[in-house]
Amino acid sequence: MDMAWQGTQLLLVALVAAAWGGQPRTPRARTDLLNVCMDAKHHKTKPGPEDKLHDQCSPWKKNACCSVSTSRELHKDTSLLYNFTWDHCGKMEPACKRHFIQDTCLYECSPNLGPWIQQVNQSWRKERFLNVPLCKDDCQRWWEDCRTSHTCKSNWHEGWDWTSGSNKCPAEATCRLFESYFPTPAALCEELWSHSYKVSTYSRGSGRCIQMWFDPAQGNPNEEVARFYAEAMTAGAVPHGTGPLLLSLALMLHLQLLG
Repeated sequence: MDMAWQGTQLLLVALVAAAWGGQPRTPRARTDLLNVCMDAKHHKTKPGPEDKLHDQCSPWKKNACCSVSTSRELHKDTSLLYNFTWDHCGKMEPACKRHFIQDTCLYECSPNLGPWIQQVNQSWRKERFLNVPLCKDDCQRWWEDCRTSHTCKSNWHEGWDWTSGSNKCPAEATCRLFESYFPTPAALCEELWSHSYKVSTYSRGSGRCIQMWFDPAQGNPNEEVARFYAEAMTAGAVPHGTGPLLLSLALMLHLQLLG
């Protein structure tokens, strides 16, 4: 890959990242975009090895932001981490639940989400991630495996009835198949956690999207993805409100490259 192509590629990603809300955060320095943990309820201060991470969280054992106890607790149907139950509309199908467990493992354990961390003013955390480019096939599989499970809400970040101590459906909500609340894969992955994810146009193995699932024997592919976007995001901040224009320019540039 020559320098001209590499520079053009980085410019394209910088424009898309800015248009999607991924512009660099002022509170963190350039060197703090990589190999970092969020400032949140159960995260470690710094990532490091955790040889005994439980089950679905084990791919992160070589370098994790979660502890062994956190990894065990998040596999429970009603976890004490947040007193959140997946079974708010009856028993969630196991094929569906495994995606939610994997999503939680990524949230709690990954040290490769630095480019998308944003500050928030919430009682239980000071940071969250926003618009992480989730691989489109991971999202598609999540949606397909959950179509036969039930829920009563499209945004799981807010609006629950917590009077019992755990999340219950609000009185006016109706339990329906996931597809009723999430008609498309993007609706599920993007709306579920208030746009924590943005469904990428890239697929697994591209090095341009975050994978929820990976084989640790082959290394963690999200390290490369984080490095790529961190480089693009340090090209310079853009004025607020210019996102749609930049996205249009990025798509035009992409078409020119393909031509």
